[in-house]
Amino acid sequence: MILWSAVADAASIVIFVAIGRKNHDEGEAASGIFRVAAPFLLALLAGWVIARTWKEPLSQKSGLLISLTTIVLGMVLRKIVFDDGTATAFIIVATVFLCTFLNGWRLLARTRLARSN
Repeated sequence: MILWSAVADAASIVIFVAIGRKNHDEGEAASGIFRVAAPFLLALLAGWVIARTWKEPLSQKSGLLISLTTIVLGMVLRKIVFDDGTATAFIIVATVFLCTFLNGWRLLARTRLARSN
């Protein structure tokens, strides 16, 4: 379950970046997607450590802590380390998308597990 959770979280970020790059006609090259996703993937890793997600990867607490860390730290890294923009509209879109996806798949997984028991 831990590996699938990590993959689902990382996939959420990559999907967000790929959609954004396509909407802005920036291409779909893997290198471009990785460059834009990198600060958020690093922040996701920090979120996993902070939330100790490996203990309860599907918990609401994990999802909320990961979302918060990924968005806040990801934006800080994007601005300071990667020298990319953090326009208000981008922050809003990223927050809505990542909160929805990072928590949404967890909710679906918990619901499915509850129904199977």
